[in-house]
Amino acid sequence: MGYFMGRFRGITYAAMRIVLAFLYLSHGLNWLFGTFGGAPVPLRSLHGVAGVIEILCGTLIGVGWLTRLAAFTASGEMAAAYYIGHVSRAPWPIQNGGEIAVALCFGFLYIATHGPGILSINWLITRHDERE
Repeated sequence: MGYFMGRFRGITYAAMRIVLAFLYLSHGLNWLFGTFGGAPVPLRSLHGVAGVIEILCGTLIGVGWLTRLAAFTASGEMAAAYYIGHVSRAPWPIQNGGEIAVALCFGFLYIATHGPGILSINWLITRHDERE
C-alpha cells in the first residue's frame, strides 16, 4: 500500500495545488468582474484589493511560478479575510461561514512550505523530480 500511495504523491499534490488555486482565483474574479453570479466591487475597496491578490496569487499558484511566495501571501490574505469577514459573526467557522477561508489558509500554508511540485512552470524549467 505504501508503494501505491507514494507512486501518486506528486500528481495528487499537483492536483490539490491547482484546484485550491482555481477556487482562490474564482473568488478574485468574482470580486473584480462579477463572474460566477457575483457583483463587481470597487477596485479601491478592501474587497477590490483582495480580488487583485486572489487573481494574482491564484494564477501564480495554479501555474506553479513563484509558488512559495504566492502561497504564503494567499495564506496570510485568507487569515486576514477570516478575521475581518467572519470571526465577528460567531466563534467557529461552521457558525460564521468561514470554512473555505480557513481551509484555503492552511492549504496555502502547506503549499508555501512544500513548493510547486510537478506540473508547474518551476518544475518544467528546473527539471526537478517529483520528490522535491
